[in-house]
Amino acid sequence: MSTFFYMLLAFVVGVLVGWFIWGRLRGELDSLRGELGRAKSERDRFSADTYRLSGELDACGRSRADLERKLREAPTSSAKAGTDKASAPAPAALMSTPTPARSSSARPSAAKSAAAKPAAAKTAAAAPKKAPAPKKAAAPKATTGKADNLRRLIGIGPVNEKLLKAQGVTSYAQIAAWTDADVKRVEEVLNFDGRIAREKWIEQAKLLTAGDEAEFASRFPTAATSNNN
Repeated sequence: MSTFFYMLLAFVVGVLVGWFIWGRLRGELDSLRGELGRAKSERDRFSADTYRLSGELDACGRSRADLERKLREAPTSSAKAGTDKASAPAPAALMSTPTPARSSSARPSAAKSAAAKPAAAKTAAAAPKKAPAPKKAAAPKATTGKADNLRRLIGIGPVNEKLLKAQGVTSYAQIAAWTDADVKRVEEVLNFDGRIAREKWIEQAKLLTAGDEAEFASRFPTAATSNNN
């Protein structure tokens, strides 16, 4: 009795284990079948895309062949068109028309003009030539006298004398003839401010220009001293 029970129990356990294993395997098998179905669908889609791309590639190849054929035929057609244009007769408006011959009456006038040319040449040769315009007289050069010793004046030392000579002032007479504008110009060069009037350069120069040495010595006793030199 116990043996039969154990055998029955083993049979039941075996059935349960087999059913469990079979269920697992069946589930795996179903999943594999699903994967296979999806792979087939992907393959079909890829095949359809391949066919479509192959058709587009064939169409591009045909278009390229047509363009190459047209390019090969284009130079021949243009050359034929140029030949036809060159062989076409020119319009009547563009054709040159012969110029009418000049009448014989124009010949005497030409002969008269040829005869008039020597006469005109003789008249031009006989006409007196105009005297050349006199040349302009050169402007007289300024006379340069002997330079005076400007350091005899109070306020003119070696430096100021050099600056004055650079401005063209070399004599007492020039300083004696200075105007207010001249004084202003010289003071700008010498960097003075009223010094010429204070030291009475013009009055000193007038006395020396007139040769009045006595008056110059009495009015300006310090002139030509070591201060100036």
